[in-house]
Amino acid sequence: MPDTSVTKGHFRVAGKEFPNIRWWSLPRLRSTYFLLFFVILTSATNGYDGSMVNGLLSLDQFTNYMKNPSGSIKGIFSGVMFLGSLLALPVTPYIADGLGRRWGICIGSIVMIFAVILQSVSINFQMFIAARFFLGFGVAIAHGSAPLLITELCHPQHRAVFTTVYNTTWYEGAIVAAWLTYGTNNINSNWSWRIPSIVQALPSILQISCVWFVPESPRWYISKGQMEKALSVLAHVHAEGNVEDELVLLEYEEIKETLAIEKEAEQTGWLELFKTKGNRHRLLILISAGLFSQWSGNGLVSYYISGVLDGIGITDPDMQLKINGILTIWNCLVATTMCFFVDKYGRRPLFLVSTGGMMCCFVVWTICSERYNATKVKANGSAVVFMIFLYYTFYNLAWSGLLVGYTVEILPFGIRAKGMCYMFAFVDIALFFNTYVNPVALEHIGWKYYIVYCVWLAAELIFVWFYYIETRNTPLEEIAKHFDGDAALVGGSAATEKGRILEHEIHEREQKSAGVHEENVGLDKI
Repeated sequence: MPDTSVTKGHFRVAGKEFPNIRWWSLPRLRSTYFLLFFVILTSATNGYDGSMVNGLLSLDQFTNYMKNPSGSIKGIFSGVMFLGSLLALPVTPYIADGLGRRWGICIGSIVMIFAVILQSVSINFQMFIAARFFLGFGVAIAHGSAPLLITELCHPQHRAVFTTVYNTTWYEGAIVAAWLTYGTNNINSNWSWRIPSIVQALPSILQISCVWFVPESPRWYISKGQMEKALSVLAHVHAEGNVEDELVLLEYEEIKETLAIEKEAEQTGWLELFKTKGNRHRLLILISAGLFSQWSGNGLVSYYISGVLDGIGITDPDMQLKINGILTIWNCLVATTMCFFVDKYGRRPLFLVSTGGMMCCFVVWTICSERYNATKVKANGSAVVFMIFLYYTFYNLAWSGLLVGYTVEILPFGIRAKGMCYMFAFVDIALFFNTYVNPVALEHIGWKYYIVYCVWLAAELIFVWFYYIETRNTPLEEIAKHFDGDAALVGGSAATEKGRILEHEIHEREQKSAGVHEENVGLDKI
């Protein structure tokens, strides 16, 4: 296992330590990070949607307009979005890898704007459901590019924080939606739900307007043979434009050689994640992360808090909206704070504490729900609300931010976009199942449904213990060593033995090709 220890106040690239930098004191890095805010908005859009659906289902104006939808119809309202996302995934990596990360974000945003317009003018639930299908399609395309651009563009010292922050902005979108629907609840017309729907287009409009000011991924430029552009972006973002900077040159060589080796080994297809032991390990993490992030009981509150609160006697729409709004603020604070401790405590410890804490909270949550159902004592219902907040505190220690932060960094460039599609596919499968089953289960068996999640969380904890490994303080290209060992395809100064052999073969082939070219030029002159 490679050594990931670093001297305090330093970070490491290709085995060499560099002193930490203050990003706020560097104009170009500061402006780049400001612009990355508009890339992060992709996740905020997703969070807005989840909270908005929660809020709309608590609005009498909406449920009356949609003719009081049953539990199964409520499931379709949310579930069809994830079906749209699932169907978009096969084309997503070809957009991200073929056209670039920025084009992927832009195309996804355009589709989402179209969907929001259709959703906002809906005259029945069939039209509303169709709009949400296209919304999911657009979200998947944008999601397939945004975290890749962040991961591949950030300075090595800040990569973990930024990639973890990406998914936590789900809550920022959720906060806006939760309190907006709370405010529009006082509008006694259909504008009470159309206004939140219209506002959903704002993040996509901002992304289309601003994403072109964000530099493209230097790794994508290198994959397309545009070496000068890649070096220029690395220098601009990581060294204030100095192309002779030691860190920039080390990164450039490591990325260039690693991508050349991956291309030589032809490890870029959909089935690559099944072919080697290291890739199968990655695949297990991708699938489990997608499932665990949504099948841990959080889907009950994220999309159907009204049903959970109904079960403990809190039926007033105004109170439900207040609880939903306060919960999203608390989630945002905890999740965002934890982003700054990912490199300090490590990925694996956070996953273990998070999953174990959720399991304990859910057991108590279930017991309190049963006691309320049997006694109707208000204190038991209040205890459930407290356990919901405590449960989400543990959830946000890891699963909120590291869902994307951890999975995107464990994937080599050649299969990064496709690998993330596997993860997002299982997120969508889990969400589609949850959003359809959860309201029906809550309606028919109430608190007893929680027992399923208690057992499932115990299984999650066991799986995380055996399969989730530590990757902190490791440069992006070098993370492959944690999974593949000496067989890792890593170039540059940090090359593995296999990497050095392949590098040598590539250079020999290039020299022979150059020699043949020179001979042909000489013959042409004769």
